[in-house]
Amino acid sequence: RYISTFRPSVKCDAEKNKAQWKTMGPAKVAVPSPKKFLQKHSKEPKLPARKKEQDSKKLPALSVPRRTDHPVMGIQSKKNFINTNAVAAITGLPKKPQPIYVDRRQGDKYLLETSGLVPKYIKKKDYGVTPKYITRRNEEMKRAQKEYEASILEHLKKRAMKRLSDEERRSLLQGLKKNWEEVYREFQRLSVEIDTIPKKIYKEKLELQMKQLEHDIEVIEKHKVIYIANE
Repeated sequence: RYISTFRPSVKCDAEKNKAQWKTMGPAKVAVPSPKKFLQKHSKEPKLPARKKEQDSKKLPALSVPRRTDHPVMGIQSKKNFINTNAVAAITGLPKKPQPIYVDRRQGDKYLLETSGLVPKYIKKKDYGVTPKYITRRNEEMKRAQKEYEASILEHLKKRAMKRLSDEERRSLLQGLKKNWEEVYREFQRLSVEIDTIPKKIYKEKLELQMKQLEHDIEVIEKHKVIYIANE
């Protein structure tokens, strides 16, 4: 019969680990002593011992007079409080009533100043004044725009670009429209039935010319400033 070549090694491993099955059952653990039972609150964290205050005998300073203190007696004032109060009441300015508002018919009164109904915001000194940071930002934007335009002009001068004047732009636009009208007139003269190849080619050519002229007219009308290369 067939005998595996690994049989001797398997037998050896089985003999080595044979003692592991001899300890099956409850583990042999030391039994705790019955005297060391779990007591109540034994697992709660314990606070450190409180230190005795050194200045416990010294009382804090009191802001009120002590029970044993006696007021100073025998001091009299020659001030006539009746006349003083009368003069103050006669010469004093009347107290202005505090503005209030009533928001319900039960008569509940509230201060008007803290209600938000008083237009305090529009009475500020800087109300409606442009903030300084916005003014500074606008100036920086204008300066940057001028620098950009100057750089563009310098670049165009280097590339020998020429700006079309308003009259040249207007005349160019009129010429393009006139050319479009002529091409459109030629397109309308075509026969209704286009049955030959030359007629089809001629029709496509007119359509391409009209489309290109319409595109050029739209570009010139859209842009007011046009630069062309100086030949």
